[in-house]
Amino acid sequence: MRQRNRTTSSIVAGSATALLLAGCFAGNVNDEADDIDVSRDLTDEDITLTLTYIDEPPTGALIEAFEEEHPNITIDTTQIPFTDYVKSIQRAMDSPSAPDMVQFNPGAMRSLIPAGLVRDLTPYQEEYGWDEIFPASTLETFHASDDAKEFNTGSLYATPGALSVLGVFYNKDLLDEAGISSLPETIDEFEQTLGELDDHDIQPFIVGGLEIGAFQLWNALTDTLSDVEEYKDWVYGADGASIETDAALQAANYVESWIEEGYISSGASSVSDSDALAAFTDGDAAFFVTGNWNAHALSESLGDSVGFFPMPGESADSPHVASGGSVAFSISATSDYPNEAAAFLDFLATAQAAQVQVDTGFMPVNTEADIEADGLTTEIVDGFALINEGAGIVPFADYSTPGMLDELISGVQGIITQTSSPEEFLEQLQSEWDSYHG
Repeated sequence: MRQRNRTTSSIVAGSATALLLAGCFAGNVNDEADDIDVSRDLTDEDITLTLTYIDEPPTGALIEAFEEEHPNITIDTTQIPFTDYVKSIQRAMDSPSAPDMVQFNPGAMRSLIPAGLVRDLTPYQEEYGWDEIFPASTLETFHASDDAKEFNTGSLYATPGALSVLGVFYNKDLLDEAGISSLPETIDEFEQTLGELDDHDIQPFIVGGLEIGAFQLWNALTDTLSDVEEYKDWVYGADGASIETDAALQAANYVESWIEEGYISSGASSVSDSDALAAFTDGDAAFFVTGNWNAHALSESLGDSVGFFPMPGESADSPHVASGGSVAFSISATSDYPNEAAAFLDFLATAQAAQVQVDTGFMPVNTEADIEADGLTTEIVDGFALINEGAGIVPFADYSTPGMLDELISGVQGIITQTSSPEEFLEQLQSEWDSYHG
């Protein structure tokens, strides 16, 4: 019987990317996977594919839509809790009963790819023309070197099933109360807006510094201030890359300054992400930097009072850019039905899938699809379009090494508590990067 767990997992916007099991597979690289004829011609027999994943939505809804198009193909799912996924999926993929498809997770892939347990999808990319169908920026993350030490290079190992984007959510009522009639178009204007809110005794920011919220604020600022290619080189592990840049330092200085000015509470380091979300929905602050994975909860609580815009850049005409992630899927090297599994991956870029992705709170993979949206979703879709027209989606900083998430969280906490400087924060990040990438 199909397992359809409707409980939504905590979607941590890239935080899963930092996890890695320190250990080895019991088995060796799978050199015995059968060669297959890559084809769009699918079986007409009744078959069942298995898929192991972390996040829902949108996985269940996408599967249902695919099954309607392919009634002879059933996809049975197993959902693993986020905190257990890396360890569990490594064991599952090295077993005789490995699932046909798995949700892509960079921490897990650093072992699964070298072990030969997930299929190189380059032949399917060529067969389906995925490099033309999927936006290029959405596929970068899923290319990896043979040892999976560096991403955005080498073979393709997954395709995206839905996209997330980091941005600024705001309380329209609080901005109205402060007499603020227009949204900031530059970082300087944003800072001025924070001051105006503070002058009206309105807390400008709510930040969850105990978990990932504070590092995501720094990440959003770093995205928009950085040279995009320089930043991506560091995240993807390019030789000689560094995060000790003027832009990353400027972003950290903003965070430090906003703490000193009181725009961010000095107690933010002890605020969890869920508490920050609850405080924002209670109207305790005007701005909240998070991703569209929280859009449903925000819309349910604040209704038409909540809005969204991308983090502005240094000038009004700066290309928009933002960190984001993808719910993405890979195919097992031992699947008996790789062509059918590839058909599911291809379905993820269709117009039909695009509407499912939007309906479940994510952004569509097919950015050209004609979709229906309303309320807050419309503002997110519009903001996402600006980002795609600009410098695009870039990965979260914690993607860069298995241990980077811990360094990001503790490092920004140090800035919030004023126990470390922005320079020391960046040195801490680069030290972790150097220890992994050598």
